[in-house]
Amino acid sequence: MRWQSQVTGIDTLTLYFGDRIDIALTAKIRIAAEVLSDRLGQRLVDLVPSYTSLMLRYDLLKDDYSSLLSDIHAALDELPEQPAAVDEADIIEIPVYYHPSVGPDLEAIAERAGLTTNQVIQRHSEQTYHVFAIGFAPGFAYLGEVPQELEAPRLATPRSNVPAGSLGIADRQTAIYPLNSPGGWNLIGRTPLTMFDPRRAQPSRLSAGQHVRFRAIQRDEYLALGGQIE
Repeated sequence: MRWQSQVTGIDTLTLYFGDRIDIALTAKIRIAAEVLSDRLGQRLVDLVPSYTSLMLRYDLLKDDYSSLLSDIHAALDELPEQPAAVDEADIIEIPVYYHPSVGPDLEAIAERAGLTTNQVIQRHSEQTYHVFAIGFAPGFAYLGEVPQELEAPRLATPRSNVPAGSLGIADRQTAIYPLNSPGGWNLIGRTPLTMFDPRRAQPSRLSAGQHVRFRAIQRDEYLALGGQIE
């Protein structure tokens, strides 16, 4: 597996695997993160995967850069260039109620694409998405890519409050707001699932490198699963 390293802080180094957003690249980064977590264990304080890189933080009092980098080479250099194909059993399914009452931009997305709202729902929910990175807010997963006809720019004026669970589109990416927060993505639906809970062993429901598919549900199921409609 090809990569380059760079010191990016007094106790951090970053591994770069490429220079452009690519699903195959983020899959490699996830594999690298899993291998390094397994091989280096407690020598790493933190691992932060992103679109094209993997940041590693270590304890200066217990380790040194040269020794750590040598062991990183040993762990990663024999990994294959091509990741394994996605197993259907590994795809995370997330139920979503697609409707203007919880997705106020759904109709605008449909009009922009020259589609009906049902066609937007079908095309958005039949896609398998890759989790590129977690950012903006705890548990906020950037997923891609949406079908090209559903691409839409961020809102010119962000909303002051977007309810937790709201599903949005910005450019070719889609995401679920894990918490109530301001936001400028085009909202097309909402999931009743809690995407981030600090009380859980794994607070974020999603992590970089995973694969997601949305399942369109009706209002009754959405409410039965705990969903709310303001």
